[in-house]
Amino acid sequence: MAKIGVQAMMLKGSFSELGAFETLRKVSAIGYNAVEISQIPMTPENVAELDRSRSELSMDIAALSVAMETPKGMPADSLKDHFDKVVDDARRLDTKLLRIGMLPFPAMKSIHALVDFAKQANEYAERLQEQGISLYYHNHHVEFAKFDGKYMLDVIAENSPAMGMEIDVHWVQRGGLDPVRTLEKYAGRTAMVHLKDYRIGQMPDASFGMLESGDVAGFMAEFRNVVQFAEVGEGNLDFASIIPAAEAAGAQYMLVEQDELYGRTVWDALQTSYDNLVALGHADLF
Repeated sequence: MAKIGVQAMMLKGSFSELGAFETLRKVSAIGYNAVEISQIPMTPENVAELDRSRSELSMDIAALSVAMETPKGMPADSLKDHFDKVVDDARRLDTKLLRIGMLPFPAMKSIHALVDFAKQANEYAERLQEQGISLYYHNHHVEFAKFDGKYMLDVIAENSPAMGMEIDVHWVQRGGLDPVRTLEKYAGRTAMVHLKDYRIGQMPDASFGMLESGDVAGFMAEFRNVVQFAEVGEGNLDFASIIPAAEAAGAQYMLVEQDELYGRTVWDALQTSYDNLVALGHADLF
């Protein structure tokens, strides 16, 4: 059975302020019992507190994030430079899933660069399989651009058969595709799904002042920017269909995530998503 958890990217401020254990204590108090670690430094202190959360809070460390190569200005563990450490952290935290959270920017340039990325990722996926660990790729919307008539995500999938998919349903929607059909397409190689809603927000009051003052360009900029991230169940995505599709695709974890909060606290947002998911009948997945 799949488990609903939290993507820790939205908790990085709390990790920094309260520490890993106290942050996950608050996550557990809402009702979430799994977490995917992302944008959290895997320092000895954080790893120790994550391990403590497993024993004292029964928190499931669903997956760890990793880059193939450490991006400039974004210190993080990479498969190229920290392979043994990544494996050791995963074993200590009883985590068998790793995920690449974003396509490296140079790989977006051409189909040749994209294929090179996918083939390198596949080599790491094969090495990780020897350690009992699986590697997955997380999509954004850019992967639904096409090279030579093929979606970039399909090019990645075709050239990295040992790597699975982590499907983010918000970014699928923003990329112009249907989340349910995309989950069906990648059934059997999707171990993780990001539950992130998609809404069209209200035009801000200031935009109408721009219009009245003749700033049509400013008004149109606000018009284009009404697409928002949303708490699960507060937007336009059909989660009553998405969650069964994710389960049918073989998802082990479904992870609540919200990139922007628009003035709400992360705790209020997580509570709203939790309440809406329970109301949809999924209390048994927490």
